[in-house]
Amino acid sequence: MSTYSLVDPQLKPLLESYPELKLEHHTLQEVRDRRQNAALQNAAVDDGLAVTVREQIITPKEGATPVRVLIVSAKNADPACMGILHLHGGGYIFGSPEQSLSLTRATAARQNCVIVSVDYRLAPESPYPAALDDSFAALVWMTNNAEKLDINPQSIGVMGDSAGAGLAAALALYTRDHNGPKLAFQNLMFPMLDDRTVVESHPNPVTGEFVWTRQCNAFGWEAYLSGRSSETQRQPLETLAKALAAGTDCQQRPGDEKVSCYAAAARAEDLQGLPPVWIGVGSIDLFLDEDMDYAKRLIRAGVEVELNVYPGAFHGFNGSSDAEIANRARESRQRSLGRFKPN
Repeated sequence: MSTYSLVDPQLKPLLESYPELKLEHHTLQEVRDRRQNAALQNAAVDDGLAVTVREQIITPKEGATPVRVLIVSAKNADPACMGILHLHGGGYIFGSPEQSLSLTRATAARQNCVIVSVDYRLAPESPYPAALDDSFAALVWMTNNAEKLDINPQSIGVMGDSAGAGLAAALALYTRDHNGPKLAFQNLMFPMLDDRTVVESHPNPVTGEFVWTRQCNAFGWEAYLSGRSSETQRQPLETLAKALAAGTDCQQRPGDEKVSCYAAAARAEDLQGLPPVWIGVGSIDLFLDEDMDYAKRLIRAGVEVELNVYPGAFHGFNGSSDAEIANRARESRQRSLGRFKPN
């Protein structure tokens, strides 16, 4: 059954502009390069925003993998302003801080804040917990250097889209459980939270047809959890060695019982003590059910939650520049962020 009739009419031009994303192991690097090249071309266009962007290489500790970040700052940011750790989307298999500059630049300007956008390692070359380790290292560095960055350390939160939002949710759990920096908020756009969506026996018939499909989701989770793509059972020896060195069970698959909540946040049994959460998701997005379930469980755990379900919206719908529903989602997201500015 096609769900095209359910798509918001104003979003159809965006949907029709998206090329089909058919993920295969041998074409993954091509997808990465194409997206990065497009982002770099767009970054050269002057959008008139009063922000600065600079690159920083973080070395967490001796022997640890360096982490590259982009620091996006409002030019007129007040001292001790809000800080946002941003984690890009891309199914854990592609994406970069440059590919999210339209979001991070606009947010830094709107919120008069500083954003640290993390270039975390990608799967399948670097499976879980590489992305989490890089994100936690960036959060610790950001907190420890808050004064140099003109950030109020009490007003640091996490923001992400899709896999980046799922990673942000997992990071919130990890930093809570390991005495890490205390987060002020989570801002999650259609978060990728649950590997079990890949293997569910009765999938929602109206979700997942467009953009990030069930095939894409299986590929992404397989790569992230096992260090391999779903198209091949072969795992390069160097990838296997890296995963073993990181303490990862390289044989984990989507749906396995022992998948950690720090890989898939929906696996967490205890959600108490987490920072306030804003969640936005479309009604025909593949992640609708897992996002709604997570929001419900957060509420029952006493966590402050704002859940927004956008009718007729597919994964990535907020990329529309003129659809009313996309504008509404962006505005809701920004209003939520504004609540956490220091007084």
